Amino acid sequence: QVQLVESGGGLVQAGGSLRLSCAASGRTLSNYALGWFRQAPGKEREFVSHMMRSGPMTYYADSVKGRFTISRDNAKNTVYLQMNSLKPEDTAVYFCAAGMWGFRSNYYSPREYGYWGQGTQVTVSS
Repeated sequence: QVQLVESGGGLVQAGGSLRLSCAASGRTLSNYALGWFRQAPGKEREFVSHMMRSGPMTYYADSVKGRFTISRDNAKNTVYLQMNSLKPEDTAVYFCAAGMWGFRSNYYSPREYGYWGQGTQVTVSS
């Protein structure tokens, strides 16, 4: 099994940037499709971004498109989420997730991912 640990969250002013990291252990991340999700208080967990197990394709929620970038460093067994131009509505706990599959059309559903990190808090002040 793969274990995931997120880091990099914190408090930032609107317009600022953060880079979240998700370090994997136990298995190599190159075998997994990867996702980032977030959950604000009182709301359901929502899709942020997805990266296929292989190939360059990435996917983003409309709310973050053009501001967030997902990437992976296989040598470090780590996936990143670069977040720019942050807004107060980006405030949430952010989770990385992994699924041992190539491509699924419902990559935006949390149910497709079998492995999750513990989450890291991102707070954007106005």
